[in-house]
Amino acid sequence: MAKYKKPLHPDAPLLLNNHRRPITRREMIAQGFKLGSGTLIGGSLFSILTQPGYAAEVGLSADIAAVRDACGIAAQGAGKIPFICFDLAGGANFAGSNVLIGQRGGQRDFLSAAGYQKQGLPADMAPSSSTAATLIDSSMGLLFHADSGILAGMKTKVQAATAANTNGAVISARSENDTANNPHNPMYGIYKAGAAGSLVDLIGSRNSDSGGNSMAPAALINLEVRPTKVDNPNDVTGLVDVGDLVDLMSQEDIVKTMESIYRISDAKLNAITSMHTRDAQLKELLRCGYVKSADLAARFGNPADIDPIADADIVGTNGIFSFDEFDSDGELRKTASVMKLVVNGYAGAGTITMGGYDYHTGDRSTGEMRDQRAGKCIGACLEYAARKRMPLMIYVFSDGSVFSNGMIDDSAAGRGKGVWTGDDQQTACSFFLVYNPGGRPVLVGGTATDPAAISDEQMRHQQIGYMRPSGDVETAGSPAANNVNLLVETLVLNYMALHGQQSQFPTLFRGHGLGSAAMMDRLTAFQPIVNGTIS
Repeated sequence: MAKYKKPLHPDAPLLLNNHRRPITRREMIAQGFKLGSGTLIGGSLFSILTQPGYAAEVGLSADIAAVRDACGIAAQGAGKIPFICFDLAGGANFAGSNVLIGQRGGQRDFLSAAGYQKQGLPADMAPSSSTAATLIDSSMGLLFHADSGILAGMKTKVQAATAANTNGAVISARSENDTANNPHNPMYGIYKAGAAGSLVDLIGSRNSDSGGNSMAPAALINLEVRPTKVDNPNDVTGLVDVGDLVDLMSQEDIVKTMESIYRISDAKLNAITSMHTRDAQLKELLRCGYVKSADLAARFGNPADIDPIADADIVGTNGIFSFDEFDSDGELRKTASVMKLVVNGYAGAGTITMGGYDYHTGDRSTGEMRDQRAGKCIGACLEYAARKRMPLMIYVFSDGSVFSNGMIDDSAAGRGKGVWTGDDQQTACSFFLVYNPGGRPVLVGGTATDPAAISDEQMRHQQIGYMRPSGDVETAGSPAANNVNLLVETLVLNYMALHGQQSQFPTLFRGHGLGSAAMMDRLTAFQPIVNGTIS
C-alpha cells in the first residue's frame, strides 16, 4: 500500500535535502524558518487621506493650516489606486496549477500534456483535457485552474459580488531560484508613478530597503521613502503614537499644544538672520517638521481610528476574519495591518512577505496548504477594498518557481496532483488582480467583461508574454520574460494605465527598456478605471 507523507503545517520550516542549511535571512524566510513581514508605500508622512471623510474632526488653526499647505502636507492623498504586492519567498508555483498560462493566443491557447505535467497537472487534470470545462474557473475574470490552491483560499474570503468586479492578467517571466538578487519589488516604481499616503510613504513586513524579501530595482530605489516596517496591529497604531500626551490631554488640547510649540519655535527661527540659502532651507525644514507633528495629532490623534482590530469590517462577527482565526494566524494579522493602511489611503502601497514557498518537499500537499493560505490573504485584501468601495491592485510574485517530474500525490491534500520535485525558473510567472467598485475592469482590445465572451485581442492582453508547449517561459515573448527589472517596469506601466497615464511612462521612467509605444500598448492589460484621481 502506498504511504503518503504527512503534509507540513503552513508555519513548519522546510528541511530540503537538496539545499544547504539556511544561513542568510533570505534563505531563512524562503524555507519558513523566519516569518516574512509587510510593507506599505505612500507619500510623505502626512499625504495619506485618499478620501476627505477620513480627516479627524479636530482641525488645525487657520494660520497653521496655511503653513501646512506651504509645506506640501496634503490633506488628502494623491488619489491613486491603492496597491498591495505579495512576495511569496522561495519560489512558489503559479503557472498551470494556479493561474492558467498558455501560448501566443492567451490563457486558452493550451500547452502540451507534457507542459502541464511539468507544471504539476497530470493529463486528466490538464485544462486541455476532455473535461476542460470543469477544470477552468473564470469567476475572478483571470482564468484559474478550478482546483487551484490560491483560488480556493481567495474564495473563502471573497464574496461573489467582489469577484464579479475583479479581473486580472498573468505575466510570463523567469526569475532566478533561491537568490536575494531578484529585483522583483515594484513599490518604488509605484511611488514614482504617484501613489502616496497621508501617514507613511512605504510600509512593509520586512525591515529591508524594499520592505519585502526580494530586492527592488536599483535604479528605482529612493531611500527618502524607504519602507517602514509594519507586520502587526501594534505597528499600525504605533505610527501615530503621541506618547504620554494621550493620557494627559484630549486630542484637541494635544493639537493646541503642538501648535504652540510651532509658534514658539517659529518666532525663534525668525530672530535668526542669515544670508545663506542653505540656512533658509534648514529653517523651512524645521518649521515644517513642527507643523507635521501638529497635523499628525489633528488627524490621527486617536490611534484606535487606524487600529485593524477595532475595524468591524476586518475582525469580528461580520468581519472578514473571525477573532479566533485572527488570533491564531500571524499571516492574517500581518495582512490586516497592511490592507488597513493601504486601502484607506494611510499608505499608497504595501508589500506583504510570506515565507516558506520553497516547497518542493517530495509531496504536493505542503505546497497546496501554503497556496491556500496565500489565497486567503489575497482574498481578504480584495474583500476589504470592496467593503470600503475603493479600487485596489494586487500583484503576486515569487523568486523562481518549481516543477514536477510526474509523480502523483494521492493524499487528501495532494488531490492527485504532481509532486513538486525541485526548483525551476523556466516555469515561473507573476500575476496581478484589479478590483473596481464600479464594475469589472475591461481588457484592452474590446468591450466585453465576461471571460467567455472576450475577443481574441482581449485574450492576448490578459496574458503578457507566453509559454512554450513544454511549459517553459518563451524568453522572446515580451521584454519582461527574461529580465526582472523589465518585469517591474511592465507592472508599473500597467498601474499607470489603470489611471489613463501610460503615455507618461517614457517621460517618468527615462531609459526604460520596454521598447516603442506600440510595444508598450501590447504590454498593457486594462483600460483605465479612474482618470488620474479617484473621485
